[in-house]
Amino acid sequence: MRLRFAWRYLWAGQTTQAIHIIAWVSVSAIMVGTASLIVILSAFNGFERLVHSLYGAYYADLRIEPSAVRLANLPPGLKDSIRRNPSVQDFCEVVEQKGMLRQGEYQVFVQVKGVDRAYPQVSGLPGKLVRGSYATGDVERPQAVLGVGVENAVGVLSDRSLTTLSLYMPRAGATDLSDPMASLSQGEVMPVGSFAIQPEFDNKVLVTNLAFVRQQTQLGEGDCTAYEISLRPGADAVVAQKEISRLLGAGFKVLDRYAQNENLYATIRLEKWAIYTIFSLILLVAAFNMIGALSMLVLEKRRDIQVLQAMGAGPGLIRGIFISEGFLLTAIGMVAGMVVAVCLCWLQDQYGLVPLEGRSFLIDRYPVDLRYQDFLLVGGTAMTIGLLACWFPATGAARQPLQLRN
Repeated sequence: MRLRFAWRYLWAGQTTQAIHIIAWVSVSAIMVGTASLIVILSAFNGFERLVHSLYGAYYADLRIEPSAVRLANLPPGLKDSIRRNPSVQDFCEVVEQKGMLRQGEYQVFVQVKGVDRAYPQVSGLPGKLVRGSYATGDVERPQAVLGVGVENAVGVLSDRSLTTLSLYMPRAGATDLSDPMASLSQGEVMPVGSFAIQPEFDNKVLVTNLAFVRQQTQLGEGDCTAYEISLRPGADAVVAQKEISRLLGAGFKVLDRYAQNENLYATIRLEKWAIYTIFSLILLVAAFNMIGALSMLVLEKRRDIQVLQAMGAGPGLIRGIFISEGFLLTAIGMVAGMVVAVCLCWLQDQYGLVPLEGRSFLIDRYPVDLRYQDFLLVGGTAMTIGLLACWFPATGAARQPLQLRN
């Protein structure tokens, strides 16, 4: 009954045309606010997905690091237990060390990453090669894969280089500060390939043989700075992370891809929530319009309210009619806004309505990614604001005194 009255009040012509206009202005404002929120959140989702795809080519599904010390050396039995986990596909040992790469007068500081043979199955880096091939050689003849920025800094083309590059790394436990060069090891690596992911990696990473890095830095057999793990397709990363953490105990941290670059993802999410809060103000503006429209409607329908009260309608029914009116206005605007948002996101994805300025980006348009969670969040926000807005005029209508006339 409440919805039937509300529906008639919504579509029936009012004696004051301004009420009808204000009501549909509030619907339009809700539509614009809902569409704007969903489109903006979808754009942030698109950037988050883009960053995840870029960083996912370098970061493994899971990474094990010691909690309090720099080096770890897991017993063989514990390594086998991790490999036998049904979620684990491959397991790679890693030693990372700062170093300096030099060719003649060219030199650059690099992040040296020594990896074993399982690394191509753990990381997507080998799939990002732009020149040459992926190979790390052996301890006697180490080979290296360079980021394109590192490659440019030392003036080589990895697929055409005929000379080795000098690689300097600090030795473990070096304490003689009187002769800094004595604390450094010098080795020769042959560049065989280069990769391009994004500048953070391209300008500093060098991937080479694990045994060679251990030898140059005088680490023990089995010493690692981290272990990287790839999961089987369809495996639950959260479950695998908890199982491996339980197996290793408190001495190790098991990080997923988000935790490995927590600052970046936290910044993206913080910006997303800040934009959500700002654009929610559009819905608040719509709420003020709705309060005005419903307040004027209550004044116009005062005679109807008197008739309903004379027929025995209580305050609850009167309040419910006008709350239902606000619900209909909000629902129409919300659904229309969602439809508009879906259409705009589809057009952006297909035709790039809003391009990215500049030519240095990997993509030429703003990415969008529609997620049902955003529809639930925005829909809940719109309905909450709309129902709160209509509560005040509806309560005022329910409190009107019954006036009996002869």
